[in-house]
Amino acid sequence: MIQHILDTPLGWFRVIGNETHIIAAQWISEEDAIVGSDGGNVLWKREVERQVAEYFNGRRNSFTLPLAPAGSTFQQRVWDALTEIPIGTTESYKTIAERLQNPEGSRAVGKAAGENPVLLLIPCHRLIGSDGELTGYAAGLEHKEWLLEHEGALQPQQLRLF
Repeated sequence: MIQHILDTPLGWFRVIGNETHIIAAQWISEEDAIVGSDGGNVLWKREVERQVAEYFNGRRNSFTLPLAPAGSTFQQRVWDALTEIPIGTTESYKTIAERLQNPEGSRAVGKAAGENPVLLLIPCHRLIGSDGELTGYAAGLEHKEWLLEHEGALQPQQLRLF
């Protein structure tokens, strides 16, 4: 496996793949980032670096990277549906379940989203509860909130003086 570590506004981001595809991506601790990048000169390393930088600079709305996360057929369907949620918007677990023609499958969608091995690049952070509440995110709700604010889907929390 080949890993590439990027410095992002949210901290260190590790992308793992093989010679042709990205199979995982997640935020990691600084201690884990010390290991650094390794592996050959594969095309996706330069491309993921460029696209992630463009995203954080506000110049990219979606990713066009060679992704190949391992998962069940249902998980793959959910992850594909997540990539269709436009930047600056959110959708509920229920909406995705209905889109997948499984109207009672909100929890299954949530479980599949929670097992997304390619954070950010498959935007599971754009999923929220039916009541509009932010719900779980593998990197933590602080990361989810930051990403949604960055994308314009949430307004930044205003400082309260009293």
